[in-house]
Amino acid sequence: MKSRLNPYIRFDGNARQAMEFYQEVFGGRLEIGTIADFGSPGSPTADKVMHAQLDTAAGHTLMACDVDGQVEDVPHSPGNNVAVYLGGDGELRGCFEKLSVGGTVTMPLEKQIWGDVAGALVDKFGISWMFNLTLRPEPLAG
Repeated sequence: MKSRLNPYIRFDGNARQAMEFYQEVFGGRLEIGTIADFGSPGSPTADKVMHAQLDTAAGHTLMACDVDGQVEDVPHSPGNNVAVYLGGDGELRGCFEKLSVGGTVTMPLEKQIWGDVAGALVDKFGISWMFNLTLRPEPLAG
């Protein structure tokens, strides 16, 4: 059986807005199920996201939920102890720019000592992102 590792982000009531924003940034197919959809239509938090999943054409999967009202003994505490990492080629530059709208660039995309372009930001939902863009080597003159 093949396994996979992907981010699962917990939001404090705005998971739908965040995931719709991420779909605008990355494209792909977004599925959102609310607490009502999963069998609790009478809940005061029925409209909150129980589970959301964004699958992109690039093969990335991002999942999310709203913590609000779901698990009372697990408080929502966003922080900078985890960042979502994206590595690839220069095409990711556009994703960096889109994610930074309304957020804070903590490290501009710049060439680094290891030869790639890297940058970091915190998006408008408080999620930390790290980017590494691999530069294609210059063709040898011949």
